[in-house]
Amino acid sequence: MAALSYAHGTSTVALLGETIGANLEATTRRVGNALALVECATERRWDYPGLLGWSRKLARSLLGVGVAKGDRVALWSPNCAEWVALQYATAMVGAVLVNVNPAYRTSELEFVLRQSGARLLFSATSFRHSDYRAMAEQVRPALDRLEDVVYIGDTSWDRFESMSESVSAEALEAVEASLSFDDPINIQYTSGTTGFPKGATLTHHNILNNGFFVAELLGYTVDDRVCLPVPFYHCFGMVMGNLGATSHGSAIVIPAPLFDPEATLSAVQAERATSLYGVPTMFIAELGLDNFASFDLSSLRTGLMAGSPCPVEVMKRVQSEMHMHEVGIAYGMTETSPVSTQTRRDDDLERRTETVGRVMPHIEVKIVDPASGLTVDRGATGELCTRGYSVMSGYWAEPDKTAEVIDMAGWMHTGDLAVMRDDGYVNIVGRIKDMVIRGGENIYPREIEEFLYTHPRIADVAVVGVPDAAYGEELVAWIQLRPGAEPLDAGSLADFCRGRIAHHKIPRYVRICESFPMTVTGKIRKVEMRQVSTGELGLSGAASTRTA
Repeated sequence: MAALSYAHGTSTVALLGETIGANLEATTRRVGNALALVECATERRWDYPGLLGWSRKLARSLLGVGVAKGDRVALWSPNCAEWVALQYATAMVGAVLVNVNPAYRTSELEFVLRQSGARLLFSATSFRHSDYRAMAEQVRPALDRLEDVVYIGDTSWDRFESMSESVSAEALEAVEASLSFDDPINIQYTSGTTGFPKGATLTHHNILNNGFFVAELLGYTVDDRVCLPVPFYHCFGMVMGNLGATSHGSAIVIPAPLFDPEATLSAVQAERATSLYGVPTMFIAELGLDNFASFDLSSLRTGLMAGSPCPVEVMKRVQSEMHMHEVGIAYGMTETSPVSTQTRRDDDLERRTETVGRVMPHIEVKIVDPASGLTVDRGATGELCTRGYSVMSGYWAEPDKTAEVIDMAGWMHTGDLAVMRDDGYVNIVGRIKDMVIRGGENIYPREIEEFLYTHPRIADVAVVGVPDAAYGEELVAWIQLRPGAEPLDAGSLADFCRGRIAHHKIPRYVRICESFPMTVTGKIRKVEMRQVSTGELGLSGAASTRTA
């Protein structure tokens, strides 16, 4: 009888049964004056006692302005040291930190603040072309629950920090003693492609343990310096990055407020970073720098590539040219804190470049038939589901939407199509909604993308389905060419594919582009790509063709 696509992560390392504040205090006692945080843009640095002391001061300030356990406190800013300290400070008083995407504009900001019921907003003043102050002041009158806005780096921030003087250290300790690690302390809004975003609600236990075990599998110690060009408002930055580092006494390195490939590599070189995070497009941008070879990246040993499917060819270059021989691939989603599977340090090249790893410690995964809900045999494609400490409490104030994704047995249904191999390693083959059905054949764009990455002229590629009157759907490949590469059309691409992949998997259309429409976290917006291609190719009529 074939083995089923089910696995659970056994471990001799126990889950952490403490709050985030207690964990930071325990780390500080253990590592003493070790480096904790570096902000490269301002050259500010904190050791662990300094970061703990600053976070406690901000926690007392929160109490001083009346913030209580369970109150929602929003944070809208690019990456900065204040973001990190506020992350720990809100957790210390049991406030629910509401992460606001720095790319949001007024309508999105107002929605998140209203839906979460935020009492207090911390905001950047401005950055590049974004006038955060003007936008915050525009929406402020319409929000009855929003009591104040504090602008980071402005006089309002100074007044806020001074409120710490009105609250004693003993008062903060009493509040911390009243907290449970099962309390919700974070809301992260998912960047859905349709409808309004939903607020995934996460607890101390959810995110502290996930960050801890991600870093545990990467082998972090007090000697590691973790360079984080990924956004803090997302789990990749604040959980896998910040909490992963501080739970092990490692240092957080902030290379720039927003991702900049040259600033990132400069930070790695200057701070002798041992670990570097990024989504695939970030690594592609770093590898594509004209002066890439001039950076000394020899200090790197590990890091994470996650957030979207990781191209095999890119991973190979990261390992060989960036010295990240122990780089890991992690897979997950905001609703699962986020990581469910991860590669291991001792995995061979094939596992670390062609899978998203195996189940994390203390977590279960299974792959089910989307129609029947039954677990499929290993090697078969189905929907990946996960269960364990990492699954969110639910979507904030939306029990019906929560019930749509978390079933009665506690399984989170991810919407991702996956295959579990005989050795338990998982390969993500696409989204249920991204699957293309051409002439009755199920096509997984991920498989075609992996093949097209081997083309010598292609730097990046995304494949989507577009309507077709005869076959129901056809494939279009959005392609970014390598610098200096000759043009590529559908005919020459078909010649490259012919005899190497099945005929029905060869893209009928090719669109050469400079970039893909993407979310801030680096996820490609395939719904938008499908819409654009349908319009450009004049296929709107085919989209309305009725089928049986």
